Amino acid sequence: MSMRAERAPRGGSARAGQDGSSQRKPSLKKLWPQIKTLLAPRRGLLVAGLGLMVVNRVAGLVLPYTSKPLLDKVLNQAHPRPDLLPRFIALVFTAMVAQAITSFLLTQLLSKAGQRLIAEMRRQVQRHVGLLSVSYYDENRTGTLVARIMTDVEGVRNLVGTGLVDFVGGLLTAVLAFLYLLHRSVTVTLTVFAVVGAFVFILRYAFNVIRPIFRERGRINAEVTGRLTESLGGVRVIKGYHAEEREAGVFAAGVERLLNNVMKSLTMTSTLSAASTTVLGLVSAIVMWLGGHQVLANTWTIGDYFSYNMFLAFMIAPVFQVVNIGTQLTEAFAGLDRTGEIMAELEENQSPLRTVTMPPIQGTVRFEEVEFAYEADKPVLHDVTFEAEPGTVTALVGSSGSGKSTIISLLCAFHTPSLGRVLVDGVDLARVDLNSFRPQLGVVLQDSFLFDGTIRENILFSKPEATEEQFLFACRTARVDEFAESYPEAYETIVGERGVKLSGGQRQRLSIARALLAEPRILILDEATSSLDSESEAMIQAGLHQLMRGRTTFVIAHRLSTIRRADQILVVEGGRIVERGSHAELFSLGGRYYDLYTRQHGLEANLFLAPGEGDVVEGDAVEA
Repeated sequence: MSMRAERAPRGGSARAGQDGSSQRKPSLKKLWPQIKTLLAPRRGLLVAGLGLMVVNRVAGLVLPYTSKPLLDKVLNQAHPRPDLLPRFIALVFTAMVAQAITSFLLTQLLSKAGQRLIAEMRRQVQRHVGLLSVSYYDENRTGTLVARIMTDVEGVRNLVGTGLVDFVGGLLTAVLAFLYLLHRSVTVTLTVFAVVGAFVFILRYAFNVIRPIFRERGRINAEVTGRLTESLGGVRVIKGYHAEEREAGVFAAGVERLLNNVMKSLTMTSTLSAASTTVLGLVSAIVMWLGGHQVLANTWTIGDYFSYNMFLAFMIAPVFQVVNIGTQLTEAFAGLDRTGEIMAELEENQSPLRTVTMPPIQGTVRFEEVEFAYEADKPVLHDVTFEAEPGTVTALVGSSGSGKSTIISLLCAFHTPSLGRVLVDGVDLARVDLNSFRPQLGVVLQDSFLFDGTIRENILFSKPEATEEQFLFACRTARVDEFAESYPEAYETIVGERGVKLSGGQRQRLSIARALLAEPRILILDEATSSLDSESEAMIQAGLHQLMRGRTTFVIAHRLSTIRRADQILVVEGGRIVERGSHAELFSLGGRYYDLYTRQHGLEANLFLAPGEGDVVEGDAVEA
């Protein structure tokens, strides 16, 4: 049976996610276990907060509760009791002090707990995002992810902080006030409750309408933030094409969309506020009518009427506060919905298939009839088969978009094949624990990414525990010392965002030094000298040879003269390997490689070059 007949589909579409994982539906059920885990160490704090809230709300009811005896006994014109007045004053003052103290403690405890919870959730979300597959990053803007991490988790503050306290505390106050009102008059209370209950039903429907608006606001805000982040990062391109006004227009359009969303939510909330005021007026009229008749019938005293109205205010006020507090909580849940979308994404190393720990790599790499598609029905690679022996150099050449970078992505396990296998030392990368594989890789890219830190920090990024001797050796080998030691701060010099304070060649040398320090077993060089001038390139060729020695190396080549000594050259076109062999073999073949080489260097120049001359460095694909 052939290999093609034996192999099984893997579902390698990038849209499906790493290892074929599908997009997860947004759900707070996914996020709630993490919230509970974060709340667990704070359980005692929450219980204390609940106790303080009960004390606070009960203390707040002392004033309306004492209004009846104050009016009917102490201030009774027929039989006044002025001797009781100090007692009532002391009781009410004590209750107000207790309410003030508990309010202060609640704010201190729960607001600070909410902020700590936000910080912890940001750490967890950032860590989870960092562990997602490359496919996820391909489909989501950086600015969008930043907004998700920094803004969406803010809603936790309202769930743990004063927003939730006001909400639950208001409900507790409403229940206690409702019981008191029932005690005073079942008829009046049930009549009022019917009106308020209808309003609560309307509120529930309204919040179901508002919540998608807040979800949409978060999405728009993330998109606008993403575009702004891109614009700030690409300021040189924008200025180079005099596109400042154009970008300002794009940003203004995004801000306008955000404004329209906010206006829509404000219309809803203001409508609810107007409705709540109307209901309040209706309830007041009902109580005035029914309560007035109770007083005229001598069923109620003036104290009964006054205390009923005060307790009624304490019952109704929380319901109307729901318009504001409920809006905050709705916005919080909308943000947590979006956070739940991220947390529902599977980490790239979470596949149940990834159970094999990669031992120290020897360096045999084999692609077996590999096919791959970023999107369904749009294959990028077709039947790619080759083998690289330990310590050899394999060069990939071909026109732009031919599939070279995709082959490298599969080798790095950024994606898995739709069909076929990628083997390292006989181990299928689709089954490898990435934590045991990735540390044995070294990558030097054309556009070397540097962090806004020092030269030392950027080089030590690959191996933070490296000794000073190892660090200096890497710097000397990559010729970093030649420019770094000329700065006043030497290796402590700040390189700026993405290394903007360094030249392209200097950034590339730092990238090579970083790879040298990592001591990888498999080395990938993607146009690693394309940013260097001829003199700088010649200076670090020895460093590159040192870096490649004893390692299985893959080179994406731009200048074909730099790969003449590669052990094998793979010519990739249309996602297929159309030619393979040494420089001499491919040149004498007179095929695609011959065309590329002679187009780049000229046939006459090559008549004077013996096959095998030149150095092995690297770069990216020549344009056909």
